[in-house]
Amino acid sequence: MNSKREYFLNHSSIDFQFAQNSKDFVVDEIPLYEWSGVGEHLILKIRKRNITTWEMISIIANIAGIERRDVGYAGLKDKNAMTMQYISLPKKYEDKFDNFDEKSISILEKHYHSNKIKLGHLKGNKFFVRLKKVNPTSASMISGVLEKITEFGIPNFFGFQRFGMNGDNYKVGKEIIDGKSKMRDKTKKRLFINSYQSHLFNNWLSERIKLSRLVSEFSIEELPAVFKDLDLEFENPELLQNQPHPFKLLLGDILLHYPFGKGFGLIKEEFSEGVERFSKRDSVPSGILVGKRAKRVSDDSLLYEEKILEDVTIVDGERRYAWIFPDNIEGKYRESDFWFELNFFLPKGSYATTFIEEIAKRNIK
Repeated sequence: MNSKREYFLNHSSIDFQFAQNSKDFVVDEIPLYEWSGVGEHLILKIRKRNITTWEMISIIANIAGIERRDVGYAGLKDKNAMTMQYISLPKKYEDKFDNFDEKSISILEKHYHSNKIKLGHLKGNKFFVRLKKVNPTSASMISGVLEKITEFGIPNFFGFQRFGMNGDNYKVGKEIIDGKSKMRDKTKKRLFINSYQSHLFNNWLSERIKLSRLVSEFSIEELPAVFKDLDLEFENPELLQNQPHPFKLLLGDILLHYPFGKGFGLIKEEFSEGVERFSKRDSVPSGILVGKRAKRVSDDSLLYEEKILEDVTIVDGERRYAWIFPDNIEGKYRESDFWFELNFFLPKGSYATTFIEEIAKRNIK
């Protein structure tokens, strides 16, 4: 199923120019915990420009004379940007960096810690983004959108980076899953399969936004006929109404404690409590990255999920936050330059490009 990306806000598309480069796109990683100051691991805060995280790790590993797998990192950062992130390596190689001099890399900080940094060991990232060719009318619209995002948050779509240069990596992933394509390189195979999981997630999320919009536009008396026309059946359609958030929860949804924590099923007896927790940003709905090990929803949510998602046999799978709340949002319009500058924080696993697309209400690739 190919679904058009949906935007939850109802403003018109906003015209501006966004280019990913080291001057207009800056990323600063926020670690999951403070460094202890003692231990056998050297922690380096690295600033890199116009190279990938993997390229940076290769350079660091070559200087230290170690394997790339010995360098710990929390997440991958964009190539076409100026990014700051933390890496770890054995402390005994610290003197290798006494005369460090690399064109694309700078060491900003040194720390020590008892553990190697592992994938996912970050709270999130702070972003600075400069939008260009913004006229005063567009600037006013952007400010209004930022107020709405501050109030309601945004859907947690995977960004276009997840799908390759041509946006079709997921097709290769599906061929691998269906047994129509074989790939010996395990890393590339995992990348393509992940892309397919992300594609299905994005489709599901778009369809849930469409559903939420219908619920907001029609009365409880009209909804059964609307659902029937769309070949949808819900055992408890009355629970969809009177939810304060524009993204409507379904009976049986799995909510995840936000921004960290385990999930729990939304049962009928606790439905109103779950709605309130979502409104208070204590818990948010989750979508599935399809796989046998992923926890499944139930009731109305399962009926809808099974209608939208394709049946695939992947061992690995998990629940993903379907909704996030960007924090510390600041916007400043520089009218003399026709620039609109943004600062904001996103939790780990989220994409700044989807944040910008929600503002633009269009594809920005």
